[in-house]
Formats: sequence, structure tokens, C-alpha cells
Amino acid sequence: MLQQRTLKSLTRAVGVGVHSGQRVELVLRPAPADTGIVFRRVDLPQPVDIPVTPGAVCDTRMASTISPGGDPGAPKVQTIEHLMSACCGLGIDNLYIDINAEEVPILDGSAASFVFLLQSAGIALQNAPKRFLRVLKTVEVREGEGRSLKWARLEPYHGYKLSFEIDFDHPAVDQTGQNVTFDFASGQYKRDIARARTFGFTKDVEMARSRGLALGGSMDNAIVVDDYRVLNSDGLRYDDEFVKHKILDAIGDLYLTCTPLLAAYTSYKGGHALNNKLLRALLADASAHEFVTFDDEAQAPQGFAELAPAW
Repeated sequence: MLQQRTLKSLTRAVGVGVHSGQRVELVLRPAPADTGIVFRRVDLPQPVDIPVTPGAVCDTRMASTISPGGDPGAPKVQTIEHLMSACCGLGIDNLYIDINAEEVPILDGSAASFVFLLQSAGIALQNAPKRFLRVLKTVEVREGEGRSLKWARLEPYHGYKLSFEIDFDHPAVDQTGQNVTFDFASGQYKRDIARARTFGFTKDVEMARSRGLALGGSMDNAIVVDDYRVLNSDGLRYDDEFVKHKILDAIGDLYLTCTPLLAAYTSYKGGHALNNKLLRALLADASAHEFVTFDDEAQAPQGFAELAPAW
């Protein structure tokens, strides 16, 4: 039987929220089988649990934000996608995340720090079958027309493969890879995707800050690009780091089911909003999906049965 996974022990992280600029502490704790991933706002007079589901998403501007039942007026947790991407990359099914502020810390702007945290706590197998969300027919969502067209699609595939294309029409970004395909069968999420950092353009930073966003952003936790070039002195971690970060985000956004997809995902200029809309469209069509488990690990797609090695 391919088993569910949680942590062996608890682990902590302290950082700042990229938008709020506030100091944040996270405590990641083991959770029983079939719990899923649950954020808990422990800074409130009465702690509030926010189970991670596609319907819990209440805001997708600049990040994925969740609240109980997706209520925009309820307590929320912002910028969950990098931590969720790390959980998907390591196959974590069940986890409690205590947080003492409204936003997950940005750490270095990628998922690598979260991968390190999760692996340092150790990964435990649980006596329950791991569930997968299998796509049975193509589901697609589209927005805009002409130059503003963007779309995202899920198609049947025995495994999990993601392809992304960006088009920013910017000299610094155009010099890098615009297309990337990543297949979980490679077992190389940590090496090939997790280190890709979020990025921002100097022309957008002032506007974002006037709206109370990007207050904690810096070259320590993001790639910063002016009108012509990357400003970070150490340059890029990958030749195609921009588009790889979009795949990192998509992995996190699509893991809001807390079950890995068996699908091929393709997106052109997509983002958090389109990813959530795609997931909701998939789940709304009973003929387009099913939940499956694998009694025989050999029947599972390559890349899901192996535990990621410890650091």
C-alpha cells in the first residue's frame, strides 16, 4: 500500500511576511492520517483552524490567501503557495501549521527553506492509503483575448507533469527560458524547482507598497528586476528561474486539495487566480475526476512511492 505521510517531529521557522513586513513564527506539527493540511491562527484570542481546500481561497492578488470557508471577512492566512509546494514536492499529506500572524514568512522567496524544514523534522509513513486526484478528461479555463489571453489546462496523465510558458515582454526576463516542463517522475523537485525564487519589478514595487503590499520584500527574498536587468548581485539560481518559479507556485496552488494530482498541467501566462479557478472547475465536474489509492506501490506512477532522502 502506498501510505500517507506526515512529520516525525515538530519544527519551527521565523521570518517576515513579504507583503506585511511583520515578523512571523511557524510551527509545523505532525497530524493524524486523513487530516489534510490545516493552518491554525494561534495569535487570535480564540485560535482559528483553517483547513486547506480549494474553496478556502478568498484572495489571489499577488499570492494565494485562505480563510475558513473562503469568507473574505474571516481570519486568513496569506502567501501559502511556497509552503504548499514544498509539501507536495515531499508528498506530505497531513500537517498542522501553527502561525502567529496573517502571512506565511517568505524566507528566501522559494520553497527550498520549507523543504529543508520538513526534511529536518523527518517524514513518517502512516497506516492509511495515500489518496490521489486523477483527472479523467480535459478541463480548461481561459481569460482575456489577444495579447491579454491567458489559460490553464489539466489533461489525463498517469503521473504528474507540469508545463508553463511565460511572456512578460521584458528584456531581462526575455533573455531567460520562457518554457519549462517538469515531471514528478524525475524525483528532482528539490533540485530542479524548489530553489526558484519569487520575482518583482521595481516599477511595480511602489504601486504595491502604496496598497500595503510588498512591505517585507527585498533582494534577500526575491529576484528584483528594473527596466532592463536583474539587480541581485548573485544573479539567477537557474537560467530559467522566472518560469520555474511559476511552476513552483502552480504546484502549491494545485495542492490545495491536499492530494497529489494525476494529470498533465499546462499553462500560458497563468497565475494564482487561474490555478484556483481550474481546480474548482475540475472538482465541480464529477465526470472529470476521481479519487484513487494504490494497494500495490508498483501500480503508482513513478516518483510517488520513494521517500525523499534526508538532508
